[in-house]
Amino acid sequence: MSRQWGRGPSTDPEAGAGRPARPGAMAAAAPAADGVPGRGPPGEVIHLNVGGKRFSTSRQTLTWIPDSFFSSLLSGRISTLKDETGAIFIDRDPTVFAPILNFLRTKELDPRGVHGSSLLHEAQFYGLTPLVRRLQLREELDRSSCGNVLFNGYLPPPGLPEEPGMVRLVCGHHNWIAVAYTQFLVCYRLKEASGWQLVFSSPRLDWPIERLALTARVLGGALGEHDKMVAAATGSEILLWALQAEGGGSEIGVFHLGVPVEALFFVGNQLIATSHTGRIGVWNAVTKHWQVQEVQPITSYDAAGSFLLLGCDNGSIYYVDVQKFPLRMKDNDLLVSELYRDPAEDGVTALSVYLTPKTSDSGNWIEIAYGTSSGGVRVIVQHPETVGSGPQLFQTFTVHRSPVTKIMLSEKHLISVCADNNHVRTWSVTRFRGMISTQPGSTPLASFKILALESADGHGGCSAGNDIGPYGERDDQQVFIQKVVPSASQLFVRLSSTGQRVCSVRSVDGSPTTAFTVLECEGSRRLGSRPRRYLLTGQANGSLAMWDLTTAMDGLGQAPAGGLTEEELMEQLEQCELAPLSSSRGSLPSPSPRTSLTRGPCPLPTHPSQPREGSQHLHPPASPSHVGPRLPDLPSGIETSRPRRPPPGTCPSSPSPAAFRLAARAAPPGGAGL
Repeated sequence: MSRQWGRGPSTDPEAGAGRPARPGAMAAAAPAADGVPGRGPPGEVIHLNVGGKRFSTSRQTLTWIPDSFFSSLLSGRISTLKDETGAIFIDRDPTVFAPILNFLRTKELDPRGVHGSSLLHEAQFYGLTPLVRRLQLREELDRSSCGNVLFNGYLPPPGLPEEPGMVRLVCGHHNWIAVAYTQFLVCYRLKEASGWQLVFSSPRLDWPIERLALTARVLGGALGEHDKMVAAATGSEILLWALQAEGGGSEIGVFHLGVPVEALFFVGNQLIATSHTGRIGVWNAVTKHWQVQEVQPITSYDAAGSFLLLGCDNGSIYYVDVQKFPLRMKDNDLLVSELYRDPAEDGVTALSVYLTPKTSDSGNWIEIAYGTSSGGVRVIVQHPETVGSGPQLFQTFTVHRSPVTKIMLSEKHLISVCADNNHVRTWSVTRFRGMISTQPGSTPLASFKILALESADGHGGCSAGNDIGPYGERDDQQVFIQKVVPSASQLFVRLSSTGQRVCSVRSVDGSPTTAFTVLECEGSRRLGSRPRRYLLTGQANGSLAMWDLTTAMDGLGQAPAGGLTEEELMEQLEQCELAPLSSSRGSLPSPSPRTSLTRGPCPLPTHPSQPREGSQHLHPPASPSHVGPRLPDLPSGIETSRPRRPPPGTCPSSPSPAAFRLAARAAPPGGAGL
């Protein structure tokens, strides 16, 4: 850890050898006022002015460690700056310097009142190798390359002829995981006896992967080889492979949407691709048929059972029964029906559907929560008995001032997120016999922020692979995943209902986390086994780590409340440079509930207010009061008691050169100021 100090006024010791001097770094960086001190006797008294505080010690004390900052300073290899009393001025923290000087005097460390990481930074700056090593060992007592108690697995980068690079996207479904690198993807399968096994590697592609989707149905399904599929997309092109349970895979086909793919996911065994321009594509595993359909410009989506619901910028919610496609076709188009129109015609920018358990032969209550471009949150409900009429407006909240970017309606909670640095509002939902009730009504629970400074990269306004959530089954507690700065190696897991911290995890290999998702994994066949929830983190070095969120949730009462402390936030911000934040109001959010809401300093892009030239629009609404048809009952056999979203980890955005990016950098030895 010794630092080589250059000679002359152009060198900044804070920047290190070969780096340009930083403005404002005065420590021994300016020409000496009275020349440089030459070599003197070991007992010579040296007077120092460190950050405005005076220290006096001997030359021997300062120089017994070779090749340190002090030996370079007192030998004349670097220039000095003296104050009005002739003391050598060093522009560093005097509080941290005191224990460092005490170590030079006694070779013992007394760090009381000083943060360990600050002391380590200063020791590295001064090039005090013995102290640096001692502090590093002290830190390593609390850390392990095997992770903490929640660390559940580690998959090294796949052994391929070329370096895989960083993990761009990761998603999971049942006991399968798909990991996308720049130009290829791999799939793993969990076997109870042998753990995670690599079962598929795609050929090297000619373009970088921007979207990833995975479906892994149970063994022995009706579709045979098409029960397990993985899809990747970039631009308007989509590649689809069938996966074999025992390993290997075969290409099903290459499909084209004609416009940039912004969301890629499965509804059952139907592959869905959508674009904000208003175009959707559906590939059916039974008929092996790909079809493209024009709708209104799409700003959100959700799936429930076999229904795909689309929220559009004209205030309408459309639905498609993808299970019946392509049996129900109209003039060779998908049968797209308008379900509801927002009373104020605000764009539907977030969408969440909750299917209540079936209580009679008449079907389900269908509850839909949606957010709008003006910040409104509405809940609409369709009763099984109201044949021929669409959902009725149930409740409206006007508690956001920025566009709503996420919404989740579950058994117990209503959660909304707006574009103001991921500001979250939560309510408890009152239910009677499983159905939403107005008595006594929704109760506010919490208001908090999931601050995440990830840069926006494309129309979706999110960074590839970094979807904050909420994750989890809708009749259980959901969680947000928070990565504060782009190059962070630490993630915070927080309850979606209250914002309380569940746990924090740090990469075991020290590399930055570049992608993450949550996997709901099936339980084993052993008696008493239950499904488990895992946090999957992809790293910059190509590795993949797994963390046991079920264990973390079980020990929730022991976790500290709330999000980051101010000290933790400052530590996170040391890893990046902040640019002035632009106002986010008036901009439209992510086009889907699966899109990451992490936002950079730029406002999210605005959706086009007019449809794409040449597009066809079905069922244009006649008036703002128009209410569409009743959403058909779910076909028998569709599980509704635990409805699922599309597989987690299908964040539809990807890096875009045109998007503003935070300039992430490693913190300098002396730390970074705001």
